[in-house]
Amino acid sequence: MANVATTAEVRTGGMTREEKKVIFASSLGTVFEWYDFYLYGSLATFIGAAFFSQYPETTRNIFALLAFAAGFLVRPFGALVFGRLGDLVGRKYTFLVTILIMGLSTFLVGILPGAASIGIAAPILLIALRMLQGLALGGEYGGAATYVAEHAPHGRRGFFTSWIQTTATLGLFLSLLVILGIQLLVGKEAFAAWGWRVPFLLSVILLGVSVWIRLKMNESPAFKKMKEEGKGSKAPLTEAFGQWRNAKIALLALFGAVVGQAVVWYSGQFYALFFLQNILKVDAQSANLMVAASLLLGTGFFVFFGWLSDKIGRKPIIMAGLLLAMVTYFPLFKAMTWAGNPALAQAQETVRATVTAAPGDCKFQFNPTGTAKFTTSCDIATAYLTRNSVPYDVVAGPAGQPATVKIGDSTITSYDAIAAGADAKAKDGAFQKQVNIALQTSGYPLARAASKVPDAKLDAFVAANPELKLDAAAIRAGNKASVSGPDLVSQKLLTAQEATGVTEMAVYTVPNSGAFSMVADPQAVNWVTIIAILTVLVIYVTMVYGPIAALLVELFPTRIRYTGMSLPYHIGNGWFGGLLPATAFAMSAAKGDIYYGLWYPIVFAGITLVIGLLFLPETKDRDIHAE
Repeated sequence: MANVATTAEVRTGGMTREEKKVIFASSLGTVFEWYDFYLYGSLATFIGAAFFSQYPETTRNIFALLAFAAGFLVRPFGALVFGRLGDLVGRKYTFLVTILIMGLSTFLVGILPGAASIGIAAPILLIALRMLQGLALGGEYGGAATYVAEHAPHGRRGFFTSWIQTTATLGLFLSLLVILGIQLLVGKEAFAAWGWRVPFLLSVILLGVSVWIRLKMNESPAFKKMKEEGKGSKAPLTEAFGQWRNAKIALLALFGAVVGQAVVWYSGQFYALFFLQNILKVDAQSANLMVAASLLLGTGFFVFFGWLSDKIGRKPIIMAGLLLAMVTYFPLFKAMTWAGNPALAQAQETVRATVTAAPGDCKFQFNPTGTAKFTTSCDIATAYLTRNSVPYDVVAGPAGQPATVKIGDSTITSYDAIAAGADAKAKDGAFQKQVNIALQTSGYPLARAASKVPDAKLDAFVAANPELKLDAAAIRAGNKASVSGPDLVSQKLLTAQEATGVTEMAVYTVPNSGAFSMVADPQAVNWVTIIAILTVLVIYVTMVYGPIAALLVELFPTRIRYTGMSLPYHIGNGWFGGLLPATAFAMSAAKGDIYYGLWYPIVFAGITLVIGLLFLPETKDRDIHAE
């Protein structure tokens, strides 16, 4: 194991020009890689429309899963492949390869034809490119962190490597800025049609800059010294994970540091954005701007906590970040609800639904792949309530009976999708409508869109919506538009059969009569409070993430460092962190509480806190060049 350096060896002066170059080159390239990686998540809706819309729902779901999950799932394999290469060949050339793979695969997404042009080859190629992204990212982080740490003077590794730690956040921030800028430049319609490709295409410029900078870099001094002395590992994978003395270090790094770091990182950035958009129903552009503002305010703390870890140690800061997250997540997310959608928060305080279901009808809706089908009447009811942020209790009902949902004075009967067969779509529409009317009546902030109704269907529409108290004669006497037969079909106002022989028909716009949607009143959204809460969450991220690169580098000997640190890092972040949204939704759906999913990061942060406090060594004084 590494020796401990004396305090006399610690350099306290400023950075040399070469050290600044090392940090800048490594950090800049990694920012670009994270930018490339995040684009898919931010633009998933547009990618889905381009590559998956031509296929049946089940096929679309499978492709959507593979494309989204592949990048996370293959990251540990990238860590193995490129970690081994980095320990055999060198740090510099390995992460030069990773950025080439990442940048080129991202650029190719931008020019990849959609399913309408090349059929099933489009989603298959997209998944392949996504897997290449994940593989490259699996090799990038370990290389960059190791390279910077091995260049850093003793006593300043936390500060030097903390610049690498800013890269994931800065990459997310950059991707959000580019997307928002292009949306504003070309407009929403053009962005949906083709503009979403531009951020992918722009990555080729970032790639060129990164490669040019990295070609000018030198190999790390620790690796050169090891090679000159003939102490390199001939089988890094076997030595790192096949020998218990090193394998136990990897397990300790995973469960005593990285797992907790990963769930706090994903909660503070990705889940916070998901919560704003999908739970509180804040519009996507506003939510992105709020998160971007918090990242701008909080990112500097990565460097601060990296610097502080050189003074007081890595372990105290990481453990403190875990503890603070565990203690404050519930009050912070509840405060975010009151700031983001006070009407929803008030409704949740006063109205709680009751789902009455037969024993065994309710399943745990864990669906990380997006392909599972939950078809029982209870699952349909609870999933819909969860998506609309409605708290509920589940009580036992008579066997063999469909689940019911009681909201206020209204009781709505759910349905079994399999038993309904061809009528499932109609039953689903009726169920959702009745639930939404009950929620709206009880005070939930639901808005109802306008409906476009052709004259041939107006009387049936009025009869189907008695709660609106519409008058067909009054509607016909009001404003109308004349629409041609083909346009009636293309706008899905009539079927092709219904439009047969129709040359033109009057179409009426009926306000507040269409689809329901939960909304956050823009005038009621407290931007200052939300940004403050998000910034606190980002600071927790910086506490657990800022010092961790130095900690991981210092845990492993030079000959297997790239391999040893990369695998636990990417298992923790790719799997434990990547599964957070799906697991949190399943937990919330099972419990009927929008906050219940927070137990996922809290429990894993707690596990890491206990293991870390008991078994994780302090590493800041280790001499990583003496191995």
